[in-house]
Amino acid sequence: MTISSLHRTLEQELTALLRGASLECLACGEFVMHARGGSVFCPECGSQLGDEGALESGVECTVQAG
Repeated sequence: MTISSLHRTLEQELTALLRGASLECLACGEFVMHARGGSVFCPECGSQLGDEGALESGVECTVQAG
């Protein structure tokens, strides 16, 4: 697997998570919750993901190791 194919795979997974097509946390595998403003977070490990609109509105995008 090359770095570019790994990048495409990760980008596809992140896009699916933001669209709601995937409900699984990429860090720990637990179910994620979708919040207002387009952000996604995992209540188990604390990972958060937001699209550009969510980031502009002040939702922070961070990932924490459990």
